[in-house]
Amino acid sequence: MNTYHILFVEDDETLAFVTADSLRARGYMVSHFEDGAEALKAFKIGKFDICILDVMMPGLDGFSLAEKIREIDQQVPVLFLTARSMQEDRIHGLSIGGDDYITKPFSIEELVLRMKVFLKRNMINSDSVEREGSIRLGRYTLDHANLILQIEEKQQQLTLTEAELLKLFFLNPNKVQKREDILNIVWGDDSLYLSRSLDVFISRLRKLLSGDKKMNLKNMRSVGFVLRF
Repeated sequence: MNTYHILFVEDDETLAFVTADSLRARGYMVSHFEDGAEALKAFKIGKFDICILDVMMPGLDGFSLAEKIREIDQQVPVLFLTARSMQEDRIHGLSIGGDDYITKPFSIEELVLRMKVFLKRNMINSDSVEREGSIRLGRYTLDHANLILQIEEKQQQLTLTEAELLKLFFLNPNKVQKREDILNIVWGDDSLYLSRSLDVFISRLRKLLSGDKKMNLKNMRSVGFVLRF
């Protein structure tokens, strides 16, 4: 049985104790840190399967820590914990490489459910990513194996979620992709909370594809999305 290793960063002593204890009781290995800087040191020398980061911390906050983690590893799932539910925070967190956003207070069952979605997806993609080749569409080339989107000489490093979404659209140009199908293909789950995150990622993809005016990632109201080309 695979024991997943969690990087858990939370400066609330009580919440951290209860959460870490509950996760360990469910068979997870948890490395807990109250400080973002110390967590970053551990990430650089350790092997983690998922990161759970509190946003509001003194010193190195969760968003800044996530950015530094993404400089090292583009694939490890990153989940944010926050007492703030503002749309701007969600957009910022996902745009810098986060995979999901969990608002406090939360139940352990909810946290575990969301973790399982990303751990399962990451395991599947880790098994297959080396077999994936490059995909060309318009002026862009998607190097899925190395998580790179290239247009002419310019390269953009992607997160695993961004690469998975782009692969789906690049392989199916001008074909409507239903929202629930996208969620199941990319995340393995079509829950409402992931649907909200998908909208943020679609906005991110539009910016990534803005270098080719022939491409238009359109919202098909109440259905899904289509990459017109």
